Amino acid sequence: MSTTRPSFPSLLQAFFAEHLVTHKRASAETIDAYRDAFRLLLRYVHRTAGVEPSDLRTEDLDPPRILAFLEDLEKRGSSVRSRNARLAAIRTFFRFVSFRDPESTLVAARVLAIPVKRTERRLVGYLTRPEIQAVLDAANRSSWAGRRDYVLLLTFYNTGARVSELTGMKKNQVSFGAASSVHLHGKGRKERQVPLWGTTARALQAWFQVIRDLAGDVAFPSARGAALSSDGVSYILKRAVARAAATCPSLTTKRITPHWLRHTMAMHLLQSGVDISLIALWLGHESIETTHAYVEADLAMKERALKKLSPPGSSFGRFKPDDALMAFLSRL
Repeated sequence: MSTTRPSFPSLLQAFFAEHLVTHKRASAETIDAYRDAFRLLLRYVHRTAGVEPSDLRTEDLDPPRILAFLEDLEKRGSSVRSRNARLAAIRTFFRFVSFRDPESTLVAARVLAIPVKRTERRLVGYLTRPEIQAVLDAANRSSWAGRRDYVLLLTFYNTGARVSELTGMKKNQVSFGAASSVHLHGKGRKERQVPLWGTTARALQAWFQVIRDLAGDVAFPSARGAALSSDGVSYILKRAVARAAATCPSLTTKRITPHWLRHTMAMHLLQSGVDISLIALWLGHESIETTHAYVEADLAMKERALKKLSPPGSSFGRFKPDDALMAFLSRL
């Protein structure tokens, strides 16, 4: 009994409509990222080979072609991280292909063997306490937009939220009371509760009164009442930093992005002595290894550790008990 092999277009449609949505229950952000990866790949194949996407065969996407596509991405300015993210989407598709189309197992195995490219591990960027205070003070709170921007940036810093968590925040996610908090919906459908300073809670309460007559329940709406985009948040932060630089010149030496506010909260928690495992829970990190990047970036902590070690050539001090009880114990 002969069976007809599934075509590449049917496999790709099933991958998105069935596998990612139904089987894996992938988030909208993951689906969008995978979609963009295949848009770029199919456009590249059409540009270089003249093959229409609907006419492609699965075996046409062999390792040499995919490697050429990845190299083309980097030549066009994509970072190594972006290159690896595109490859991850392609590899996930070919894992699906390997059990949906057995005749494509060989090409799928070869594609899955394509290695990710190692990246340079950069230190995370963050703001000092005077810098973040200058950014918060830069908002013109006499205007509607200025009040929103202040509360937005304050909540951003307080919670260490991701941009997507902040732009998607609803008013009902904030709980006010003796211990106010916000319920965040993170990556991979993970949820977490983050406490709020009294200052942040009062600012949010006052802001929600300002927007109480607006339709919808978006916590930080645009002037049109819709949720802010990530680009909108970037613009708000960029404008606040430009104003703050007049009183805090050190800001001009840093290329500050919205993600820096997340890093800033993590670093300030770490510098205040908060355990790194709690910081991982605060940020919604799946692995504590991700949070270790903040330890690596904090020079002050390393300097304090160095002071505990005598430099070469110096004599080691003998321990002397600083308390009568300690002296007693040392004589036992």
